[in-house]
Amino acid sequence: METQLFAKESACAAIVETGHALIEKKLVAGSWGNISCRIDAQNVAITPSGHGYETLTPEDVVIINREGDVVEGKRIPSSELKVHTAIYNAYPEAGAVIHTHSIYASALAAMHQGVPAIIEDIVQIIGGRVECAQYALCGTQELAENTVRALNGKKAVLLANHGAVCWGKNLAEALLAAEILEKAAQIAVQMVQEYLEETPDSSVKNVIFNVFKNEDLQIYERILRL
Repeated sequence: METQLFAKESACAAIVETGHALIEKKLVAGSWGNISCRIDAQNVAITPSGHGYETLTPEDVVIINREGDVVEGKRIPSSELKVHTAIYNAYPEAGAVIHTHSIYASALAAMHQGVPAIIEDIVQIIGGRVECAQYALCGTQELAENTVRALNGKKAVLLANHGAVCWGKNLAEALLAAEILEKAAQIAVQMVQEYLEETPDSSVKNVIFNVFKNEDLQIYERILRL
């Protein structure tokens, strides 16, 4: 599939529609998270800072260039625009970027742990195991650089103590990546919980070690005790 570019008006409307989908699928809450998509080789449409998705309109969406400068719009662009532009600059095939705060992905991000490739979907859609980027303050160039470094060719990454970022050739593809990432993160946590409940002795670890690295298992066990 080729990278999809939108006309400005279509891009703004598509971002609003995607924002509603994020709320419906419980991948964000309130004004958290952000969405962008490419308009052309130089410009990107992005959600405004601090604006809830329920009341977002196409006129609220801001147009920025690949350097993060505002080209058009009456609102302040998302504070995470550096992450978005860094991904577009690193991956020319990227047509859309979505930052989510979904529950299970955020739980693993809070533990500075990635999502193992335990289901086919995450391999087929995202490219394999999703890593957790080293922590940096929100909105900083350091966070943008950490994000691109941890992506390492995949279509998703966790942000330590923060959430997740996914990209695709269009908004639908980026949204699907966000859904698959959350699904895999939830399965990972619930799988460990079920194994530990059904087989409390140490033999269960021989099964789980086939899926997780040793340090992964320790982190997931800690999450289940929260």
